[in-house]
Amino acid sequence: MHTDLDKPAQGWRRTLYTVIYESDTPAGRRFDQILIWTILISVLAVILDSVASIADTHGPLLHVLEWGFTLVFTVEYVLRLACTERPRKYALSFFGIIDLLSILPSYLALIEPGALFFLDVRILRLMRVFRVFKLTGFVSEYTILGLALLASRRKIMVFMSFVLMISLLMATAMYVFEGPEHGFTSIPTAMYWAITTMTTVGFGDITPKTDIGRLISSFVMLMGWSVLAVPTGIVTAELTAKRRQAAAGAPLDSPSQFTDVSCPRCDAIDQHPQGRYCWRCGADLRPPASP
Repeated sequence: MHTDLDKPAQGWRRTLYTVIYESDTPAGRRFDQILIWTILISVLAVILDSVASIADTHGPLLHVLEWGFTLVFTVEYVLRLACTERPRKYALSFFGIIDLLSILPSYLALIEPGALFFLDVRILRLMRVFRVFKLTGFVSEYTILGLALLASRRKIMVFMSFVLMISLLMATAMYVFEGPEHGFTSIPTAMYWAITTMTTVGFGDITPKTDIGRLISSFVMLMGWSVLAVPTGIVTAELTAKRRQAAAGAPLDSPSQFTDVSCPRCDAIDQHPQGRYCWRCGADLRPPASP
């Protein structure tokens, strides 16, 4: 993120900085819009070059276009370094690294042709669209979602460990009852079947043949519904809590309504931070009075 400390005081560098880094002016907005369309067309050229029939017919044209885009992005990268007071800060920033990675593959392709297809990294530069159109609402939504996932990580990890244990048990049972003759050649292979079945993907490359195997499969399929529902409910609850914090003006990175304080009697977690008694067993949560 660039600030006024990076903006030159005067001269052509200040004018260039305003056009390249700021979208508040008509020139800056127009520059960013042109840049986004250029990125999109350059990525499309790389995608078309990966299609054999198109590459055979229009290969030379696509090659010329690619080098044209590379030169344009190289000039843009150099100008970004030249017009800022702290070029090292830009070069080491997220967008600075992405900008550099978007031009390096073309030059590396002179040594190793396969590197050309890494030019698809340019699509990451389209994140500038949030700055161009000032979609700050979407940025805040990403922040809320990220914090909700972070707050849910322990519950989700516990749930996923439970799912993995169930998958291991079901995989072991299928390996025993179905056996290698029906495709369950090992427990890891059976775990692959259990995970694809539990997540309702169901590739069908391995299927049970015995009655007991089909019974186990039915149980795993029914469990698949909870696999999808439980993490969704956990994240949704945290999202609701974060939205309420945002509406109340509280910092989004502050703890949500419930905490991980556990009850000393029944070990129930998610106690209310101002709660005096456990929501499950009613035990007193207040610390003992000092003598």
